[in-house]
Amino acid sequence: MWSFGWWTTGRDQAAIDLFETVHNAINNRIIPGEISYVFSSREPGESEFSDRLVKMAADYGIPVVSLSAVRFRPDLRKQDREAWRQAYHKEVLAKVKGFPAQVVVLAGYMWVVSPEICRKLSIINLHPAAPGGPAGTWQEVIWQLLDQKADKTGVMMHLVTPELDKGPAVTYCSFSIQGGAWDPLWKQFEHELQMSGLEEIKESFGELQPLFARIRNEGVKKELPLIVQTIRSLAEGEISIKDFQLYNRTGSKLAGPYDLTDAIVTTA
Repeated sequence: MWSFGWWTTGRDQAAIDLFETVHNAINNRIIPGEISYVFSSREPGESEFSDRLVKMAADYGIPVVSLSAVRFRPDLRKQDREAWRQAYHKEVLAKVKGFPAQVVVLAGYMWVVSPEICRKLSIINLHPAAPGGPAGTWQEVIWQLLDQKADKTGVMMHLVTPELDKGPAVTYCSFSIQGGAWDPLWKQFEHELQMSGLEEIKESFGELQPLFARIRNEGVKKELPLIVQTIRSLAEGEISIKDFQLYNRTGSKLAGPYDLTDAIVTTA
């Protein structure tokens, strides 16, 4: 059976919700595969949320591997972050190497993985922008979209490479942020921009700025479906990953990422 690993820090309720959503998709046969193991970068007692997630996985009969990142050689982490990253993930790799997994999904995993991990495992992660869109956190992405007066955005799953957030997109969905109900929000934003400027808007309104908040809300609604549909596509063999390249069902190399917009609109 097609299987994948699940790496998490389990820092909040969203991490639990994501895990439960994907597990339910497996139970409901949307994803024809299994989670072969869960890796947690927190050990028991470090966080209420990670403890709950680990217990949930164990209750489902999924093997759990834990190695506390915070407790692992803290002196080295302070002295040489890159050396620490390599040492920590070498230990992680040793702990998970016995589990079958075609892909590793980073699901609220809060540590940058080492180059060795990137070379040895196919790892995918969520990024809150469409391919070719802004880099950075979701907050930074949205402010850049507003600054650019962008007409569309989206979310994507990308391959994790040694260069942070620069891995090629695997799947994505996109949506328009211009026209219709968006126009009054843009008009209000343009008025605010004329009155004060972007930096002052950030200071005064922050994430509560109406256009900002609407873009964020639309993106969040598509994140869980994209993760589920990406795993489904991989499990069903619609796409596959080999040596940082994406291939279709017939084994032909894809020129770009796999567009799941229609699948996500259908399932939303």
